[in-house]
Amino acid sequence: MQIYFIIQIALWTTVDPSSTAFQRAERWRLCGWHWACPIQSSWVPYKKISANLKRAVLVSEDDIFFQHKGVRVEDMQKAWEKNQQKTGKSKTALRGGSTITQQLAKNLFLSSEQNYFRKGQELIITGLLEVMLSKQRLFEIYLNSVEWGEGIFGIGAASMHYYGMSPVLLDREQAAALASALPAPKCFDKAQYCKKANIHFPTRQDFILENMDRVALTPPKK
Repeated sequence: MQIYFIIQIALWTTVDPSSTAFQRAERWRLCGWHWACPIQSSWVPYKKISANLKRAVLVSEDDIFFQHKGVRVEDMQKAWEKNQQKTGKSKTALRGGSTITQQLAKNLFLSSEQNYFRKGQELIITGLLEVMLSKQRLFEIYLNSVEWGEGIFGIGAASMHYYGMSPVLLDREQAAALASALPAPKCFDKAQYCKKANIHFPTRQDFILENMDRVALTPPKK
């Protein structure tokens, strides 16, 4: 299995992923065996994505993405402690503390099942991604594969779906709004999915706008 992961990741240094495990699972959930399916996805090269959007996503999901090595240990420890404090729920339901690279590892290869074995596999894939791909390439794949609504994957599809424009044209407010959706993309897209989502998008959008200028879009010089 690890060899399969290595081969796949090596290919992605030059070849764009056609889909992710999460996308395929969502397609099956929405459409089953039907050929026609309302899945929206359109690859956009990194240089053609607005810097506003890149900064907004970093604030929302992983503000020191270009500085860390794939894992934020303190955040993982806090998430683990919170899960240990939960009562009446399975302690295998790991939540929070994930970096962009960890999210990418999960979306590319793994199921949505929550347990310690899957979390361990996620960390292995995270390490492989960080070693084999550049930070910019990781961010490019993430922006083109992350969910932005029901059946909406990647910034190309999201930008057209919500604003009818290319991602390179997104302004600060639009970028912050899209970035605020990432913790609960289906709820952002359709109210029917908001029953379990504890998030206030306008407040999150304001926070993102206030902090966009402080994040770095390149790795620190050595």
